[in-house]
Amino acid sequence: MLDAGLEPDTELDLERVLKALASARRLQILEWLKNPEAHFPTQVHGDPIEHGACNQFITDKLGVSQPAASRHLRLLADAGLLIATPRKGWTYYRRNEAALDQTKRRVGDL
Repeated sequence: MLDAGLEPDTELDLERVLKALASARRLQILEWLKNPEAHFPTQVHGDPIEHGACNQFITDKLGVSQPAASRHLRLLADAGLLIATPRKGWTYYRRNEAALDQTKRRVGDL
């Protein structure tokens, strides 16, 4: 899902979110994206704060195949936890802080 931000009052699908979080690799991606400048090389076409990290850099850092990395990123984006931004032929991913905050609140209320 591209550019799928979560509005503050939008209800997230908690089951989908929890399934997306049920992977050490996906949790690692979210951790790296807290501070993309510290975890990924300099990017030519995208600002790491504004646009996030390039999908190829995430793939390389994960040490998995492109299809495997794409699946992890897609699951996080479909759950609303990442925002995907196409730019100059690449896709950049950044954390959706509103969705992550809502997830923390919802899980805390259980």
